[in-house]
Amino acid sequence: MSRFRKVLALVPLLLGLTATPAPAAPATFTHPGVLVSRPQLDFVKAKVNAGAQPWKAAYDQALASPYASLSRTPKPRAVVECGSYSNPNYGCTDEREDAIAAYTDALIWYITGDTRYAQKAIALMDAWSAVITSHTNSNAPLQTGWAGSSWPRAAEIIKYTYSSWPNSGRFATMLRDVYLSKVINGTNNNGNWELSMMEAAVGIAVFLEDRTSYDKAVTRYRNRVAAYVYLSTDGALPKTVPGSGLTSRDQIVSYWQGQSTFVDGLTQETCRDLTHTGYGIAAIADVAETLRIQGEDVYGTDVGTRLRQALGFQSKYQLGAAVPSWLCSGHLNLGLGPVTEVGFNALNTRMGIAMTNTQTLTERQRPAGSNNLFVAWQTLTHAANPA
Repeated sequence: MSRFRKVLALVPLLLGLTATPAPAAPATFTHPGVLVSRPQLDFVKAKVNAGAQPWKAAYDQALASPYASLSRTPKPRAVVECGSYSNPNYGCTDEREDAIAAYTDALIWYITGDTRYAQKAIALMDAWSAVITSHTNSNAPLQTGWAGSSWPRAAEIIKYTYSSWPNSGRFATMLRDVYLSKVINGTNNNGNWELSMMEAAVGIAVFLEDRTSYDKAVTRYRNRVAAYVYLSTDGALPKTVPGSGLTSRDQIVSYWQGQSTFVDGLTQETCRDLTHTGYGIAAIADVAETLRIQGEDVYGTDVGTRLRQALGFQSKYQLGAAVPSWLCSGHLNLGLGPVTEVGFNALNTRMGIAMTNTQTLTERQRPAGSNNLFVAWQTLTHAANPA
């Protein structure tokens, strides 16, 4: 490297900036490595077996849920049809909940060593991989993202910690043909859609060890995070996703639900409601966690800053702070949901960053359960988890 190029390489550091590296799939993927790693699972197992809180209460909550029922009957179908707000709902709820159930069973298997739960997770995954061919109607991309986020979490745990899964290859084919093909190219709908779709794409790429899809999904994820959470360093207007077609101030304000004043931590859907905002925040944190397991820690980059600000901003109002007149015309629709634990653990437990409002809300909502879409058991897997 020439002396000139060496000096140029130092400029970001001298200015206090952190360069964002181009995404690069790991040379060797870590398994299990979607949302939870083996060290994280070992930490949880030790805490639950010791009866320590809040992990024991979170485990009991998962075990008592319908998702953990050993008598659960899977309800696969060839074509899952989901319209707007799941109307019509032909297999939408069944698919999402069977996927969450498989993940729940996989967690219980690892914690307890009870093979019945591993076998139940396999039965659920096998039932769907034998039947499903496609998703249709207007909500198909979102539905595929939601279910496609849960399936690889379960599959990673089972494939790499249980002794036998004869149909794992068929399941992998299902993930590639039915799910990855639907989500990998994204969409220009509301941000939580594409963030969930990229969560599915990243998780599936890890399971398939598909480096090309991994890199493509991570690139789109980074662009989406930057366009979903505003930082004052963005300038007068939020960033936009390349190819979105949003070019004027009026278009951007309309896309941001009519909000024209932008502050750190505001999201593209804050003025819609905090429930959908929570979906976006959860997906941002989930992908960041998977990337960290795979060797790329984005929490110390722009992604982590946006996640921290989004968590703090939304938590403040979810806790009851008065809504100023400039924010969403003075009214917020609350309902953030059980979505803060993963990001809070990464930024507070591991990095030591104080997050007062997020901490208060996270601890108040423990044990965090499931939103019945793609979020499940975050207190169990990520509360104060240093692994």
